[in-house]
Amino acid sequence: MQEPRRARQLGIVVGGLPAGVHNAITDVAGVRVGHTTIVSGETIRTGVTAVVPDQLLTRPALPAGLSVGNGYGKIVGSTQVEELGEIETPVLLTATLSTFRVADALVTYLLSMPGREAAQSVNPVVAETNDGFLSDIRARPVTEEHVLAALSGATGGLPDEGCVGAGTGTGALGFKAGIGTSSRVATTSRGPATVGVLVQSNFSGVLRVCGVPVPRERVGVPVARTAPGPVGPGADAEHPGNSCVIVVATDARLDARQLGRLARRAIFAMGRVGSDFTSGSGDYALAFATAEVDLPVLPESDVDPLFAAVLEATEEALLNSLFMATTTVGFNGHVRYAVPHDRLLTLLREHGVAGVGRSGYEGS
Repeated sequence: MQEPRRARQLGIVVGGLPAGVHNAITDVAGVRVGHTTIVSGETIRTGVTAVVPDQLLTRPALPAGLSVGNGYGKIVGSTQVEELGEIETPVLLTATLSTFRVADALVTYLLSMPGREAAQSVNPVVAETNDGFLSDIRARPVTEEHVLAALSGATGGLPDEGCVGAGTGTGALGFKAGIGTSSRVATTSRGPATVGVLVQSNFSGVLRVCGVPVPRERVGVPVARTAPGPVGPGADAEHPGNSCVIVVATDARLDARQLGRLARRAIFAMGRVGSDFTSGSGDYALAFATAEVDLPVLPESDVDPLFAAVLEATEEALLNSLFMATTTVGFNGHVRYAVPHDRLLTLLREHGVAGVGRSGYEGS
């Protein structure tokens, strides 16, 4: 089995803006990430991922914007986010049929926090993708304990990626995928601003890397529904995967309208890696800002660098979600194969992509 490697460890660098220290959403100060990965027997491959802004410990809400690329999915709490332009809870990701249990557990977590003893309302934000190809989704195995573990275990630094948390059973663009993250530092008239992205990848299309199409058959990855091996002409077609959730964090002082524009660019970035944006896909991006709200809002003339940052960071996060994933066998013997790094790099070299597969390359 190949070792999971991030895009930059393969020599694949997206765009020209610098990444943050960890090249992760956690490069935005105060943002932590936690996972609970649930693997049980041959049938359960699922979990929970929590994006936790520490600023919510001292502030009732953060400015936020939501963009819906295609609405075939669920985000609990989305209407209040759109109406008020803010989030008041961490953002949690999970599997489709576990969404509501996760939301209930998040409410429990929030009501137990100091200062909320008299609270009578809270708007949990929970999003999902369907991992039913590799996991028995109808079992709804996610419990309150799993959710609380993801929240309490959230840390800074480089989060785990690939087959972890809410990405344990997901697949994208014909390959095994999962959780990915990346960041960029943009220059504005008020100094540097960090944009961090975390994705839960589970959508269809043909993978593109550095503009090069990477169809599954070109890198020797078969279609399969049963355990690894030859696939006969009578085999069932593989479930294509559907949906993508993108969480964007920034320390720039943006209002809800500007954050909605930032979220929209994150959806656009899915096209860079080959999404076909099918009608059955739930493609959502949620952006929030951690800057103090008493600061003046960034002028529109300074938003373009942030647009570039979110496009680059989202593209790289999506690639990391694929390259850090490993081949997984799950429910009913279904298989999703990882992107084979060696064959990918060979294909990119054939297309004249410079810098890929550099020996000894180090970096985030």
